[in-house]
Amino acid sequence: MKRIFLFLVTNLAIMLVLSVTMRLLGVEPYLNANGLNLGALLAFAAIMGFGGSLISLAMSKWTAKMSVGAQVITSPQNAQERWLVKTVARQAQAAGIDMPEVAIYESPDVNAFATGMSKNSSLIAVSTGLLQNMTREEAEAVLGHEVSHAANGDMVTLALIQGVVNTFVMFLSRVIGHLVDKIVFKTEKGQGPAFFVTMIVAELVLGILASIIVMWFSRQREFRADQGGARLAGRQGMINALKRLQSLHEPQPLPDKMAAFGISGARSGLTRLFMTHPPLEERIAALEASSDR
Repeated sequence: MKRIFLFLVTNLAIMLVLSVTMRLLGVEPYLNANGLNLGALLAFAAIMGFGGSLISLAMSKWTAKMSVGAQVITSPQNAQERWLVKTVARQAQAAGIDMPEVAIYESPDVNAFATGMSKNSSLIAVSTGLLQNMTREEAEAVLGHEVSHAANGDMVTLALIQGVVNTFVMFLSRVIGHLVDKIVFKTEKGQGPAFFVTMIVAELVLGILASIIVMWFSRQREFRADQGGARLAGRQGMINALKRLQSLHEPQPLPDKMAAFGISGARSGLTRLFMTHPPLEERIAALEASSDR
């Protein structure tokens, strides 16, 4: 969950900065000065949309390290760190990618994540809570899951998908704002207040709808990363790791407002559309079904 959440937050912040900068420089008002030029607007939206997404991707390792206080292991200091680095190195070689940076961050949560600009420039970070609450077999499976995320290029694909949805959110919100301003409020010269108000509301609504697409993609990649973890660390080890997560998280469900960001998430209703991860029982069932084939 952390890699998706950090990426989305960074993307939104960068999009806001780019939008304000373009407005201050007069680029966006220029495009709309004499009505909408749809071709120019689409090009503008694409540059802004993909710019925000790709800058977020480029900053993803730095953002992750700063956000959770992850300490990269440059020279292992104890047996646990040596095991961690050795395991990731072995799995990375098996997955056909360059050795990722390996980091540990202080947190009681049982969690781990992978991020980075590309599969050959990635970061695998694990929490102290995971190392304390999981057996080595289970932890190895979680590492395999994260190495698979890196090897599958999930962050790059996520950035491209986010760039596409950013583009259409920006494009459509401005078209809607323009139509409401000109047709409903009859503004004849330039842009009236209705344009800006409608554009902001449309961006919020379309942004929420677009996030459903990103969250759906994230859930599908979790199933694939589980399969990758099973190949790298053993299917039963991956199943056991998910069951351990289930036992650790189910007794203390998250508050409703935070459920969509939880590792297991809600199981039904509209909240499910915004989950970054499928429910743990579905992931376990998918692995068990594949082992029966």
